[in-house]
Amino acid sequence: MKNILLTIAYDGTNYNGWQRQHNGIGIQEKIEEACYKIFRQNLKVIGASRTDTGVHALGQRGLIHVDTNIPVDRIPYALNSVLPEDIVIRDAKEVPEDFHPRYSAIKKTYHYRILNEKFQIPQYRNISAFISSDLDIHAMNEAAQHFVGTHDFAAFCSAGSSVKTTIRTIYEASVQKQSPFITFKVAGNGFLYNMVRIMAGTLIEIGIGKKEPSDIKDIILSKNRNLAGKTAPPQGLTLIEINYEI
Repeated sequence: MKNILLTIAYDGTNYNGWQRQHNGIGIQEKIEEACYKIFRQNLKVIGASRTDTGVHALGQRGLIHVDTNIPVDRIPYALNSVLPEDIVIRDAKEVPEDFHPRYSAIKKTYHYRILNEKFQIPQYRNISAFISSDLDIHAMNEAAQHFVGTHDFAAFCSAGSSVKTTIRTIYEASVQKQSPFITFKVAGNGFLYNMVRIMAGTLIEIGIGKKEPSDIKDIILSKNRNLAGKTAPPQGLTLIEINYEI
């Protein structure tokens, strides 16, 4: 038996998020179906992050425990031959028996993309949030710096989360223009339910002048979800990378 860590990219537009669903189709389900076709085994793919409906990934990670003679470096080719075109296995590597894709992660990086134009551009409607109001990128970037550090991010967590603690460490946060998008990049040791989208929604409110950059500090200290911005739309969010000490 081998413990295989998969690196997965997907366009989340047509899926009800990562997790297998009772109603709707999850990306996990599609990969498990592909695993059955290739390995003839009913495998569970353990994901590193439960991305929501419409959210995308370049570097999602999934773990399978499988009995196979297929060389590890050929597994992506095998799985990609039976996966839909909007899900791709980018890499596979063997990892230790005690490895867990979620609990072994030391850093996760997300991008939130905003198309800030007068009118929507149809080609980008599923991969970015559309904001027609002028955005002050400098104010947004200034505000993003207040996320960096170890804080209680309860104000940036949607209701329904069952985590033991809302304290997280953010290593990096920035807002830059990467034509044609404004991109909010954030990296941390972990994220709460909808945390990045609430951060992005708050930065958008700062960008249009509804809030000041310094308000971020007060919102964090308040631990009050009602003081943060709206949860930004899912299609702007992409899970870029998950890092491990392996």
